[in-house]
Amino acid sequence: MHYLKQVQHGIDYVEAHLDTDIALSDVAKAAGLSQWHFQRVFRALTNETLKTYIRSRRFAKALDQLLSTKLPILDIAMAAGFETQESFTRAFKSCFNLTPGQYRAFGSRSQFVKKVELEADYLRHIHRNVSLVPEVYEQRAMQLVAVRTLFYGIDSDKNNLAKKLPPLWASFLPRLGEVPHAVPGVCYGVVSPVRASSDQLQYFAAIEVSQKAALPDGMLALEVPGARYAKFNHQGPVNGIDNTVNYIYSSWLLSSGVSHSGGVDLEVYDSRYHPTSEASLMHYAVPIE
Repeated sequence: MHYLKQVQHGIDYVEAHLDTDIALSDVAKAAGLSQWHFQRVFRALTNETLKTYIRSRRFAKALDQLLSTKLPILDIAMAAGFETQESFTRAFKSCFNLTPGQYRAFGSRSQFVKKVELEADYLRHIHRNVSLVPEVYEQRAMQLVAVRTLFYGIDSDKNNLAKKLPPLWASFLPRLGEVPHAVPGVCYGVVSPVRASSDQLQYFAAIEVSQKAALPDGMLALEVPGARYAKFNHQGPVNGIDNTVNYIYSSWLLSSGVSHSGGVDLEVYDSRYHPTSEASLMHYAVPIE
């Protein structure tokens, strides 16, 4: 359960720095993980983005301060990350249909998000009846030809995955015949962060090639190094892949005794894949060490 302790370290960091400008990269650093990896695990565990959680915890602290202190509302607003009392009041009224002053005058406590405590029982609760066991294998190095897009995943407040990935595949698949020396039968989705301190991701729709050659217009060469992978089946429509990825990052990695190596994640599509069929089968693989 080392991941569980690492994520808890990140949560504790948030709690200790609610009055400061919290960088997501600093939270991940406190947990000993890359920003994307921490956000991915946190989102899988809590069903909430890290940024939203931080905002919620600041609001929760503001509620407490309104009731238990005589601090000026402006001071409370600034500590909660708002630039002005007016913007704090607008956000507050939107959430509670009361102004901060009215809330303080009424003195009624509202339930708000509490600090998350991650326990093994919690994991079992959110993943009842899940029994996915991966195939662990050695992935050989691959030379790929791909098209690329940048996107934000479900672990980010800017999530635009649904807008970016389907059009990428729609533009790539009709052009597979243009790729010299393509290895037929399997396509790959390759996922990795743009950089360690960012929640922006890059996604490659790709096919393997047996040797290098001139690249078709708009395509690029990509090498996936050899590595040890854990590969999971995903059955059903591809729009449910988040459930499989959440299981991998929240339950399986936390209890498997292995760690994500920091390499690229792989989606594997062969002849058994169909985008909307309940009988569809594809694979999601994570690099482990």
